[in-house]
Amino acid sequence: MSEQDELRALRWRCRRGMRELDQLLIRFLDRDWPLASDSERGVFRRLLDCEDDTLWHWCMGLSRPADPELDALVQTIIRAAPGPLPA
Repeated sequence: MSEQDELRALRWRCRRGMRELDQLLIRFLDRDWPLASDSERGVFRRLLDCEDDTLWHWCMGLSRPADPELDALVQTIIRAAPGPLPA
């Protein structure tokens, strides 16, 4: 799969049906993906496998992932948000 095809597929997977969550994930893809290591990219792919409600709770700070790699990525995504997300 070419890098362009992979980006298209990832962008599609970032569409979660909740605009705020979509924006957080796509922002990471646009801003951080190009410079991410293979390991970081793997963690992002694993993050996309998580359920929407779980992702939302993590991104709102209502809970945190037990997996330290997922937690670090979620914290990176939260810090990159332009401002507080609506509850």
